[in-house]
Amino acid sequence: MKLITMFLFLTFIPTINWETDFTIAKKTAKEKNELILLNFSGSDWCGPCIVLHRDYIQSEVFKEMADKNLVLVNADFPRKKKNIGTPEQVKQNEQLAELYNKEGNFPFTLLLDANGKIIKTWHGKPQNSPEEWTAEIKAICDSRK
Repeated sequence: MKLITMFLFLTFIPTINWETDFTIAKKTAKEKNELILLNFSGSDWCGPCIVLHRDYIQSEVFKEMADKNLVLVNADFPRKKKNIGTPEQVKQNEQLAELYNKEGNFPFTLLLDANGKIIKTWHGKPQNSPEEWTAEIKAICDSRK
């Protein structure tokens, strides 16, 4: 019985789906009337980035909210060769940084509308709990529907 319960629980956990193409992210956000959460990270060297992803973005409360309200884009700037994306992905991330993160802040998270207009930004790891941060984002999403 425990195995069945665990299987059912794991089956219904939303997964984080990251869009890799910002143009597609904007198109999807328009079609679904959702906002875009753009996160700049250094996944293999930036301690606060790792904490943000582990404790906030991978939290169940965030995943459930994001699944219904957000198109997620991660502009990752890893340093280890094995973690660096395709040349196309690197170029796109650099273009996003030129547009939204000229100062090179990590982590740096932006909430954008479907046209790419900035609604709110977070420098570094949020100061509030994952639940409070998620509720803040959800309230903004709800106010724009």
